[in-house]
Amino acid sequence: MEKLSVTKKKTYECDICGKGISERSNLRKHLRTHAKEKPYACELCSKAFSNQANLKRHMLTHTKEKPHACPICNKAFSLSREVKKHLRTHTKEKPYACEICSKAFSLSQNLLSHLRTHTKEKPYACDLCSKTFSNSNSLKIHLLTHTKEKPYSCELCSKAFSCQANLKRHMLTHTKEKPHACPICNKAFSQSQHLKTHLRTHTKEKPYVCDICSKGFSERSSLKKHLRTHTKEKPHACHICNKAFSQSQHLKTHLRTHNERETI
Repeated sequence: MEKLSVTKKKTYECDICGKGISERSNLRKHLRTHAKEKPYACELCSKAFSNQANLKRHMLTHTKEKPHACPICNKAFSLSREVKKHLRTHTKEKPYACEICSKAFSLSQNLLSHLRTHTKEKPYACDLCSKTFSNSNSLKIHLLTHTKEKPYSCELCSKAFSCQANLKRHMLTHTKEKPHACPICNKAFSQSQHLKTHLRTHTKEKPYVCDICSKGFSERSSLKKHLRTHTKEKPHACHICNKAFSQSQHLKTHLRTHNERETI
C-alpha cells in the first residue's frame, strides 16, 4: 500500500520576507531574526539569544556537559551538530566544494576561508596594527605576537609556541619524522610548506615577483632579501662594530673577521 505523505499547512506568513510558518509561536521566533531581538540572556556571561533552544545549547559551554558521543570513537561533544562535523573525520566526506577550483572541504567555514584565497578578501583586522587576515583563527594567532603569549610548550625541550600548529611542526624536529615526500625525486620533508617550496625546483615556478623590477623568486624569503637591494635597508647589524648588512648570511661572514683578529 502506498504511503501518503502529510505536509503541514503553512498558514502564517512573515510580512518581511514572505516565509511561510506553520505555527504562530514559530512565527514570533522567526520575526526576532529580523528584529535582532534577543530576550533570552545567559545568567553566567550575559550573552543573549533570540530563542530558548539556542540559550540551552549555549549553557552546555558553561556546564562542560557533552551528551553527544561519536559512535565510532566515543569522543563526546556538547552539540549534536559538532558530532556530525566530527564524523567526517572518519568518513572523509567533503560535501563543500569550491566552484572555482573544485577543492572540497568537510566544513562549510573551511570552504568560506578557502574562497578568500581566490577573492583576496581579508575581513579580519588587527586592532593594534591594522594587519588583515582571511579567517578569524589567523587573527587570533597573530594577536599572540603582540601579547608575546606562547601557551603551547614542548614537553621535550620546553620551547614554547603561540599556536598548536607550530608546536606540531616543532615536534617533528625531535622525532625526525618526514611525512611529506616529493612525488618526483622522493626527497622527504618534515613540513608540507617545505615540500611545496622544493617542488618549485622541479617546476621552475617563481610565484613571488618584485613589483619594482619584475624579477621572480621561488620563495617569499628570497623576494624579501631582493627588495632590500632596492630599498637599501640593512636590518642586520654587527653587535661589535655596528656595521649593518641587508642579509643575515652577510653578517655571519663579517663576524668571522672579528674572530680572526682575536686569534691573531
